[in-house]
Amino acid sequence: MDDSASIRAASIKLRKELKELSNASNPAFSVGLVDEDNLFEWNVTLFGPPDTHYEGGIFKAIMKFPKNYPFEPPTLRFTSEMWHPNVYDDGRVCISILHRAEVDLSGYEDLGERWSPAQTVETILISVIAMLSSPNDESPANIDAAKMWRENKPAYRRKVQRCVERSMEDW
Repeated sequence: MDDSASIRAASIKLRKELKELSNASNPAFSVGLVDEDNLFEWNVTLFGPPDTHYEGGIFKAIMKFPKNYPFEPPTLRFTSEMWHPNVYDDGRVCISILHRAEVDLSGYEDLGERWSPAQTVETILISVIAMLSSPNDESPANIDAAKMWRENKPAYRRKVQRCVERSMEDW
């Protein structure tokens, strides 16, 4: 597929997903375009999952899609402050389904855990919400958060609570 055909196909898929997610009411997240003229960059709002340290938080993020979506994964970066073992200091989310479908030389992820064109924005966001509920501290993006998660849960909870409070201030 040439570049223009790939971009057209990605645009059609993104428009369809945006419409479906906009029409459905999901208590866990909401989505919209950053700029009405650009289907390839979305605003995402994730609501902290109940019964987790993130409960009550309203976390903003940006999801960027490659021009050949869904054949390559999007990126997701929190713009709200986030303290989590699977979120880099700059807010980038590090979870398996957002990693390109190629063999993991470090051996942490099976190919089947990585990106697949069958994934959708909804499945990605559900995975991120699950990540908030159950951090993976075995291959962390934020080593300090992973260490705190393992060794000092009260301090971890306090740090996350500050993020939750700040997220509500920004709302």
